[in-house]
Amino acid sequence: MNKLVESDVGATSRHKLPNPCGAHLVARALKRHGVEVMFGQSLPSALYLVTAELGIRQLAYRTENAGGSMADGYARATNKVAVVTAQNGPAAALLVSPLAEALKASIPIVAIVQDVRRTQTDKNAFQELDHLDLFRGCAKWVKRVTEASRIEDYVDMAFTAAASGRPGPSVLLLPQDLLLEAVKSDAPERTAALGTYPLDRAAADPAKIEEAARLLAEAKNPLVVAGGGVHSSHAHAEVAALQEYASLPVATSAMGKGAVSESHPLSVGVIGYFMGQRARARHLKPLVDQADVILFVGARTNQNGTDSWTVFPKSARYIHIDVDGMEIGRNYEALRLVGDAKLTLAALTDALKKRSVSVRTAARGALEKTIADARRLFRDEAEAMSASDASPIRPERLMRELEPFVTPDTLIVSDASYSPIWVANYLTAQRAGQRFLAGRGLAGLGWGLPAAIGAKVANPGKPVICVSGDGAFAHVWSELETAKRMGVKITLIVLNNQILGYQWHAEDVLYGDHTDACQLGPVDHAAVARACGCEGIRVEKASEIRAALERAMKNDVTTVVDVMIDPQAYPPITLFDAKNK
Repeated sequence: MNKLVESDVGATSRHKLPNPCGAHLVARALKRHGVEVMFGQSLPSALYLVTAELGIRQLAYRTENAGGSMADGYARATNKVAVVTAQNGPAAALLVSPLAEALKASIPIVAIVQDVRRTQTDKNAFQELDHLDLFRGCAKWVKRVTEASRIEDYVDMAFTAAASGRPGPSVLLLPQDLLLEAVKSDAPERTAALGTYPLDRAAADPAKIEEAARLLAEAKNPLVVAGGGVHSSHAHAEVAALQEYASLPVATSAMGKGAVSESHPLSVGVIGYFMGQRARARHLKPLVDQADVILFVGARTNQNGTDSWTVFPKSARYIHIDVDGMEIGRNYEALRLVGDAKLTLAALTDALKKRSVSVRTAARGALEKTIADARRLFRDEAEAMSASDASPIRPERLMRELEPFVTPDTLIVSDASYSPIWVANYLTAQRAGQRFLAGRGLAGLGWGLPAAIGAKVANPGKPVICVSGDGAFAHVWSELETAKRMGVKITLIVLNNQILGYQWHAEDVLYGDHTDACQLGPVDHAAVARACGCEGIRVEKASEIRAALERAMKNDVTTVVDVMIDPQAYPPITLFDAKNK
């Protein structure tokens, strides 16, 4: 455990905590791991009193479920392990949903939960709960610390668990009295910094990399599918190098959007169930159908990304790069390249350079033309809706008006349901990088606004735009007050169609009717924003969109742009093709 000196904890403490105590040990460890901000309310109070003296900022959320999503957005936007805190009991239970999202999406978060005093365990203390069982299903690692002498051991383990291997959330349970306990130690000071990810990197088996290079070099119609693991690994340059050297077309999953520039002549766009009528990559479906070798990079091959496992041909040979060996072969039997995407892709490109790629080079011109023609067909198909002056407003028109405001540095955060579908198809990733954040791990409603707050805290100098449906936004209205109080400025666009759109449309397609819960009452979200001290703009006509966005981007406070959207606007997913003509 670290030696603590007066300068570490403040020469003039405001509180009556023992100096040093367990809270000091936790705070020092957090500082050592590079933690600059923690998302939490008052508890653990002892910890926040000490971290403030070490310069660690507290971002005080209104609800724990939103706080967990703030930490998620922060981690994605920084490649740092995020920290969120909560009290035991109902507050801790509210962390389950955001941690489950982080677990499925491979996002590293350390959740610090204050537990009941050690002497009160199993006595029905106030809000006592079996937190070990509570978190086992939504975290990689869950431990309860019972000895002050082990505090730094367990903090280090929590960060190691979160940032190593396949990233994900870890949970550290700290009894209240442990944080208050006076400590003394002559142990050597620790220097390990474990707060960035990936914590460790290892390339796949060289022999298998050589085999993958041979398959790609000899393939007639290869395809690369980049997932969110490319962002986690920071493997953008390596994907681009492979794409360029071997003339490979690169598609992405929704979470992989931005793995490559979508302006590159060999970029396919987002594929999967997003390839319905008027989708960006719809006319490249034959390119996917004809693929004979498919390379997955950091992709989960999940239901949506594969259109219920139908989009990729059964006859193709598969290669899969993933840091988690359990993901390889889960849905497509593949050549196993278990390792970090960045190192493995670099090694794969090096292996290709030892071989002739003349087949790929010769095919490049025709491939680029195929992709260019498909993009042109997409623009032509979408034109009527993108240029529509109809009221209520078509989402395609909103996206067309939004596109000029999206710079290469802008972060776009999309909530669940329809928002990521419109964003994936109608906004362009102008250059590679983690700039499109989508909560697609579990795709729970309400992720967007708090994740955008976390992303803005991580990147205060960059514009952050959040796109959310009115159903999703209703989950987290209260966090507008958080944004105002904490001085966080984002632009939030609400697609207000007064229905739970996905549910309404899916029930209509599948059953010919819809349940009563799909209809929402009219809400003036701009007024909600103003009531919280933010700015709010109501948009009812397409001609009003541009001015509203200009005003929102110039404002110095969070601004809600409440756009009245056509409830009959079916997004471009394959399930809705019959309705989308």
